[in-house]
Amino acid sequence: MARIALVDDDRNILTSVAMTLEAEGFEVETYNDGQSALDAFNRRLPDMAVLDIKMPRMDGMDLLQRLRQKTTMPVIFLTSKDDEIDEVLGLRMGADDYVKKPFSQRLLVERIRALLRRQDAIATGEVATTEETKIMERGNLRMDPLRHSVTWKGMDVALTVTEFMLLQALAQRPGFVKSRDQLMDVAYDDQVYVDDRTIDSHIKRLRKKMRAVDENFSAIETLYGIGYRYNEE
Repeated sequence: MARIALVDDDRNILTSVAMTLEAEGFEVETYNDGQSALDAFNRRLPDMAVLDIKMPRMDGMDLLQRLRQKTTMPVIFLTSKDDEIDEVLGLRMGADDYVKKPFSQRLLVERIRALLRRQDAIATGEVATTEETKIMERGNLRMDPLRHSVTWKGMDVALTVTEFMLLQALAQRPGFVKSRDQLMDVAYDDQVYVDDRTIDSHIKRLRKKMRAVDENFSAIETLYGIGYRYNEE
């Protein structure tokens, strides 16, 4: 049973979403501000967190930043329909997905299940093909799907589930272009719609993490209007 943490200062949302998730078989923890959630997470991490952005004491952005210093667990942001800047910033900081308020609770459940399935696939090696379970080495890059580990020039790089799957998809065929639609198919289930900006934000975050260990990292190339390509170095 997966443990889902809901963090939102709207008690109506906490109550209704918690009831829905519990009916779907999840164990649910609720918090009405970021600091309370962080205190609890420091004691025991959930399997996934669903965070509102605007909250008292500590907002969702600050909480995400603290979390990413210690964990790559999946995180979904809840955003207001006019918070486009916050959505982009959240994705660049390491959120895996976002859902706009007001939202369908069924949509949120599907997004949660999709992320948990991807996390389980990486953790257990139960992925689509045998190739994807093997340790992959591409020049300075080494990826071990069974251990969810990535190294660049021997240095560890901590990636979220989404970042890992996008890098794996690109590096499997160096020199070949992956369109944004193809990368969306890799990162999200068919029933989950995301736009091009979401993929672009994940790629920017991925590059930033790689450049944190090697400022000259340039293996992921953008082909404007087409997609992305991994060039083996």
